[in-house]
Amino acid sequence: MPRFVVLTHDHRFLHWDFMLEKEAGLRTWRLPHAPGGMGVMTAEPLAEHRLVYLDYEGPVSGDRGTVHAFDRGEYIVVEESGDSFVVQLSGAKLMGQASIRRQSATGGWTFEFRPGRDS
Repeated sequence: MPRFVVLTHDHRFLHWDFMLEKEAGLRTWRLPHAPGGMGVMTAEPLAEHRLVYLDYEGPVSGDRGTVHAFDRGEYIVVEESGDSFVVQLSGAKLMGQASIRRQSATGGWTFEFRPGRDS
């Protein structure tokens, strides 16, 4: 099963990097708030990251701050298209469905987490 990680990252400003393992890399979006509660937030797509970040915590090379795991675990794809990802997360904190979608009106991306019954 593919893995996910959410890293707290303090470079430039505090944010959370939501990463989904996809083949040899990590699809990554920057979130302005820690995921977990109901509600929609903006999600900024970032360049694909290396798989090492699934397990890494500590300083980032090039003086780009420090990362710490907020949560990690496995996921199952529920829906996937070029402009939409819906995944079922099974992490230590995040148990439920995460949706990442491109908004047709603005072209920006959004992230929404819906906790499952066991959250």
